[in-house]
Amino acid sequence: MLPTLVLVGRPNVGKSTLFNRLTRSRDALVADKPGLTRDRHYGRGRIGERPYLVVDTGGLEPVAKDGILHEMARQTRQAVDEADLVLFLVDGRDGLTPQDKIIATQLRKSGRPLMLLVNKAEGMQRARVTADFHELGLGEPIPISSAHGENVAEMVEIALDELPAAEPEDTVKKDQPKLAIVGRPNVGKSTLVNAILGEERVIAFDQPGTTRDSIYIDFERDGKHYTIIDTAGVRRRGKIDEAIEKFSVVKTLQAIEDANVVVLVVDASDQITEQDAHLADFVLQAGRALVLAVNKWDGLDDYARDSAKRDIDRKLHFLDFAKQHFISALKGTGVDNLLKSVNQAYAAAMTKMPTPLLTRVLEAAVEKQAPPRNGSFRPKMRYAHQGGSNPPLIVIHGSALEKVPASYTRYLERVFSDAFKLQGTPLRIEYKSGKNPFADKAPRPLTESEERAAHRARIRGRKKYG
Repeated sequence: MLPTLVLVGRPNVGKSTLFNRLTRSRDALVADKPGLTRDRHYGRGRIGERPYLVVDTGGLEPVAKDGILHEMARQTRQAVDEADLVLFLVDGRDGLTPQDKIIATQLRKSGRPLMLLVNKAEGMQRARVTADFHELGLGEPIPISSAHGENVAEMVEIALDELPAAEPEDTVKKDQPKLAIVGRPNVGKSTLVNAILGEERVIAFDQPGTTRDSIYIDFERDGKHYTIIDTAGVRRRGKIDEAIEKFSVVKTLQAIEDANVVVLVVDASDQITEQDAHLADFVLQAGRALVLAVNKWDGLDDYARDSAKRDIDRKLHFLDFAKQHFISALKGTGVDNLLKSVNQAYAAAMTKMPTPLLTRVLEAAVEKQAPPRNGSFRPKMRYAHQGGSNPPLIVIHGSALEKVPASYTRYLERVFSDAFKLQGTPLRIEYKSGKNPFADKAPRPLTESEERAAHRARIRGRKKYG
């Protein structure tokens, strides 16, 4: 499971700026105005080969008793409960404030591991900018600048080193797909889980999960073994009350990372929301195979069904690699076909692509449509091999490949996906350019006869073209 880092502090100390730097994005709005962030933002970051989740909170105002500031504080406390490590930001230019002391006391009572970060420390001496904050008793304060990136990478390395390494999961057998059911509250996730597990010839038993409140459930269907990841716990049909179902974004994102195939459940009776699109984008960024389940289909008339399809095509167009299934989890209709697509997506995500065949497909693609020139050079692609699975990774070797535009990469992704029938999984392409052996060598001076020949060629050119 990915470690979760939660950014906490009073408003306007630079949490959103740090979030954008840690995730290398601009997902969080940044302005010199306190209280701009109201909801939690979730993102995925990486330092070297170590990925992590980041949660940006709206600020913690301990004195707020009601209103929007109170709601922001409640959201922040919930994020703290889900954190593997809390990054407590304070403002090095404002110095220690009474609000900082109250927040420090609350964080200490939460029992979560935490690091104290003194932000906006650019151009200031370390001892001077951190002196006041030793009073909080939260360990050695670390000065950073989220705006300029000073000491941020080192801070992340220290943060990840303080977290225990994820234990290898040995409960899942080889070739046994791990399936995560994700979606917004009230779309029917738990009903779908029970529909999958409640059919005849199903054997299910609980196993301890690797994340708080997550449950890994092995089951068998038509002679094939699966593991389903249920972040909310599996409950009996009579005990399900989706109106009060708890929804943890962190647990959902961790389940996506740990799964081989993700089933994204959306509500056919409701429009595709921003949260649906964010979850879908996270699945795509994580490179997981995907099946789209459009639930509550049985309650719609023809006009509503056409509207729902158009809405999905418009707002989730980037999931064109995934199969769509229109189901009723409550009645169990469409579940068998859903699992068939899960099997197909899993097989595509784990497919093995021989190097000779990959290279032949690459050569045919280049022959049909060569990469565009960049200046006087055209990227040259020599051969390809598979670099990994789940998602499939194709590594292309050649020269000047850093000049390949994104549009040509998308063209190659379509070619490889069609050639290897990779239905249901995204595909990644990585370029590796060989070093030019003549790049560091000075050009050889021309001989006298070569100079005369070049001079005559230039004269002929001027006479010909005026």
